[in-house]
Amino acid sequence: MDSAIANRQRIEQLPCIAHKPENLETLFDANSFRERLYQEIKSAKKRIYLVALYLQDDEAGRGVLTALYEAKQHNPELDIKVLVDWHRAQRGLIGAAQSDGNAALYREYAEKYTYKIDVLGVPVRNREVFGVLHLKGFVIDDKVIYSGASLNDVYLAQHDRYRYDRYHVIQNEKLADSMAQFITDTLVSSEAVNCLAQAERPDTKSLRTAIRDLRSELQQATYHFETDEIASDEVGLTPLIGLGKRKNKLNQDICTLIASAQSELTICTPYFNFPRSVSREVKRALKRGVKVTIVVGDKTANDFYIPPSEPFKTIAGLPYLYEVNLRNFAKHNEAAIAHRQLAIYLWKHDNNSFHLKGIWVDRKYMLVTGNNLNPRAWKLDLENAILIHDKHQLLAEQKQKELDCILEHTQLIGSYKQIEKVDSYPVQVKKLITRIRRVKADHILNQIL
Repeated sequence: MDSAIANRQRIEQLPCIAHKPENLETLFDANSFRERLYQEIKSAKKRIYLVALYLQDDEAGRGVLTALYEAKQHNPELDIKVLVDWHRAQRGLIGAAQSDGNAALYREYAEKYTYKIDVLGVPVRNREVFGVLHLKGFVIDDKVIYSGASLNDVYLAQHDRYRYDRYHVIQNEKLADSMAQFITDTLVSSEAVNCLAQAERPDTKSLRTAIRDLRSELQQATYHFETDEIASDEVGLTPLIGLGKRKNKLNQDICTLIASAQSELTICTPYFNFPRSVSREVKRALKRGVKVTIVVGDKTANDFYIPPSEPFKTIAGLPYLYEVNLRNFAKHNEAAIAHRQLAIYLWKHDNNSFHLKGIWVDRKYMLVTGNNLNPRAWKLDLENAILIHDKHQLLAEQKQKELDCILEHTQLIGSYKQIEKVDSYPVQVKKLITRIRRVKADHILNQIL
């Protein structure tokens, strides 16, 4: 427990922005998130910065882009910037025919409105497989709307299906300014970052030097703000950012946060594939008697799941690989499950998918993040988070309500034997996993999944 106390002290020493708890609002479903986003766009007075992996060419994506352009036409002085991943924006969906991707949508809108919007592509690496813009946070005036969601039909529950995430609205000028400053000073100003709405875009090859320079800068990046003293009626906010496997402050602080747990630790992740350092800290938490709860999406709630009744694609093997990891973890910790010290919940709700992540520690700390807590997030993608320090449990009721909502469509695993094993998988999936193991590619795959 001494190490947990030392790590708690490190967390307590992180710089904080003071925040009134009544100005932090949790939204509990994708419909509320969509409606609130439109509401805030419509009422914006000075700035709208949307940062997401992608803004899709579908009904929801067009709806958001239309709302942004209408706001701009109504108030030409409104500073609007949309930042998405450079590579993701210029390709079609996985398995779809070759296309200009979402960039065609951005160009279409730019050509039909008088006052333009900057839709900018951010290349974190020369190729998408080696790293993407996975930064989160919409800055609208003095508010930060933070979610792991991107902008498309399923994330915004535009039709019958939704992709479940977390959604927080934080009204705090200092936090908004800090995140906006990073967007403008580090991303927008980079020569690697270019407008996706223009007909003639530079090719990635010509941007190699600029991309390398940007990545080098991002590996040293931090959010800038003056530290506040946190009063007894306030909570603290620490925005965090990280890129790369070396000296990644976000990764380090996540591990320290887990290592600081003294009684309770809850982790949500859509893809069960912890980095070694996270696995190590979870194992240590169990050893020191911490009650650990892990919530993960069922394989059928994974973005890439394809029912056995439909034609098989290699990409459909991913949910099964995550489940293999989960079963191995549960088997290794069967005694902790039996003693009710480790609780594993599988989320499944009709044909919807699960995409939320986060960490709760001892009812005093809550991490909101887009970080999937997997090796890819740890080593390749640009990630961020907001750590909420709630020493006096001023947000206890709101936090508990969110956790209750998350657990609503879950099943508690009483033994690793409840999790399907490879022998019961569809034939094509079994063949794929056998082939991966035969060439010993499972370790390499885990590093980029």
